[in-house]
Order: sequence, then structure tokens, then C-alpha cells
Amino acid sequence: MSDEGTEVELLIFADDWGKHPSSCQHLTSRLLSQHAVTWVNTIGTRAPRLDRATVRRVWGKVKGRVGNRHSQTAEAAPRSRGPIVLNPVMWPWVASRFDRRVNRVLLAGQLRRRIAAMSGPVIAITTVPVVADLLGELPVERWVYYCVDDFSEWPGLEQKALRHLENDLVKRADVLIAVSEHLRARLQSMGRSSHLLTHGVDLDEWSHARPYESIAGLDQLPRPLIVFWGLIDRRLDVPCLARLSQELSAGTILLVGPEQGPDPAIDHLPHVVRWSALARDRLPDLARESSVLIMPYADLPVTRAMQPLKLTEYLASGLPVVTTDLPSTRAWADALDLTTSPQSFALAVKQRLMTSLPADQKGARARLADESWDAKAHQFARWALD
Repeated sequence: MSDEGTEVELLIFADDWGKHPSSCQHLTSRLLSQHAVTWVNTIGTRAPRLDRATVRRVWGKVKGRVGNRHSQTAEAAPRSRGPIVLNPVMWPWVASRFDRRVNRVLLAGQLRRRIAAMSGPVIAITTVPVVADLLGELPVERWVYYCVDDFSEWPGLEQKALRHLENDLVKRADVLIAVSEHLRARLQSMGRSSHLLTHGVDLDEWSHARPYESIAGLDQLPRPLIVFWGLIDRRLDVPCLARLSQELSAGTILLVGPEQGPDPAIDHLPHVVRWSALARDRLPDLARESSVLIMPYADLPVTRAMQPLKLTEYLASGLPVVTTDLPSTRAWADALDLTTSPQSFALAVKQRLMTSLPADQKGARARLADESWDAKAHQFARWALD
């Protein structure tokens, strides 16, 4: 692929760097010591609306572009500072051929200049299908599709357009890597084989030996704390939350994270409190104040395809974990409580509030030691870069 000793540079298209933890960001942070990385914040999976969230994101993009004037001239800065982050001008729609053509022209022009400034051969990696039209347009050595979700099933996204874009991407990418067996099977149904790379975990980050810092406002919530963290949206199983909230005699069901059109029924559930997202490095502190961690996702096409990053983090916390039955949770069925109905979900949570983590589940979690992000990044690099 390249001359021996020539350093490969990475051009990565994904969700906004630093906005929230993602598997691609975990992997990239471990590749930075060996490879220069240009991270391209992307948009276009959701038709824009004139609301507060959209205005905030647009303003963030504007500030990011101003920041790029400085970051693009700092190519000799130590890599420990992170990747060079680009916020390119993009057309915020993808539904029509006109939209795709505009985006191809806009992005190709901006990114060719960036690639020309790179010193080594360039490999492009994308987690999003919206850049499918750039294959063949950019002077890179190969394209890697890191498939982390089935965006064609996500509520609120441009599903039909994303399905077409992903079909193009899958046909033309050089390497495909999927985060779950469900997504591998989906890629196989599209005519391509792929590598499987499940999510990792940083055990040191979740160790109780790390310093603890209290979280403001947490001491005001009635105990015990039953906690979920992540995106609060329509994927949550409201009947499970409702049954649990009705059967609790005391305590708080705390949902922590950004919101994206959740079911309004959650507003009326007793014992349920919603908080905005905490900084990622505060989640281990939140876990140490919790009694049970829950992952109540409804059984939907989009949840069957996903591989929640939080799952291994939940398990590494040492706390009891109660989840609904999905492909991603079945692999850890011996390390948590897998439930199939609102009744069994509520019963499992109440039981773990009384008994804490069973010894057999604790023993099953020993295999987390083989799931480090360092090992995942090494394997990812072998498939994507070799």
C-alpha cells in the first residue's frame, strides 16, 4: 500500500469530535500516537428544522470553522493534543440527487486542499454514509466503512436517502468493519463480507481506585438511584420504565443524557428524573452513587442493530445491570439480568436493589479484561491500515 516507513495519515468522517463518546473516538484517541489524524465533523443525516437544538449546533459549527483557521496551521503540534478537527461547509440535506451533488462539490473542494497538505499516504475512514459520493473524488489510498449503526432505521433521520447512500458506500469501500453480528449480517445481505469489532472498555477508568468527585445535585435525589445514561429518545421502552416507576416505593429513576424527541409519556412517570448529559469523565462518579444501572430499550429494528457503547461500561462499573433482551445484550446474558417484559424488568431491578451483584455475574465479567480499547484499536488498525 505504501513504502515501508512511510507514515499513514487518517482522514476520518464521523460525529462531532468531543461532543459525546463514541467507539470511533475511543479508537482514534489510541491511534493518534502513531498516525496523524484529520477528523471531519459531518452533518446531513437529519433534515434541518428551525428549533433551538439546530440553532445551537449551527452556532457550534460556525465557531468551529473560526477555530479551524488556527488548528489547520498547527500541523506540527504534539499529537497528544488530539486530531486536527475540520468543520467543512456542507449542504444540510441529502434527500435528492441535487443535494448529493452540491455536497460532493463542496466537500471535495475543501478536502482536496487538506489532503494535499498531508505528508504521507492517506486512508479515509467513515462511520456515516453521507460521504458515499466522495469515493473516487478524493486522492486517498483506500476507504474504510466502520459500520456502527443502521442509520436507515433511526427515527427522525433521512432514512430513504441514507439507505441509498449506504448501498453505494458498501459497494465501493475497500474495507468494511462492523460493530455487531447483526450489522455484519446486514452488510452480508448487501453483498459484502466484513470484519467484526465489538466495542471495548477502559477498565482503569471504571475502577473504584480512581479519585472520586461528588456530583452537584445528586445528594438531593431520593435513594436508591436507578440510573440510565445515554441519548433519551424514542428507542427507550416506556412500558418498562412505567412498570418500574409504579412499583417503586422509594428512590429515583435517573435518566441522564441529551434528549431527541423522547416519548412525552415519560414526563408523567413517578420517581423519574431527567438530567442533561454529564461530561464523560463524570460517569464513573455517577455510577459509584448508583445502586442499579438499567438499559431499557424497546425491541425495534434500530435497537436490534445497535451495539450500545455503555454496555461494557455498565458491566465494568461493578454494579448490577438490568437490560431488555436485544442481540447486543445476549452476548453478556451471564453477566447481567436480561428481561423480556415490563413485569420481568421491574422485578429484576427490585431484586438487585435487595441483593446487589450476584457472584456468578461478577465472575462472568472477568472476560472484560480481553475487551480493552487498546486491543480493539490494534485490531482495527490491522484491518483498516495494513
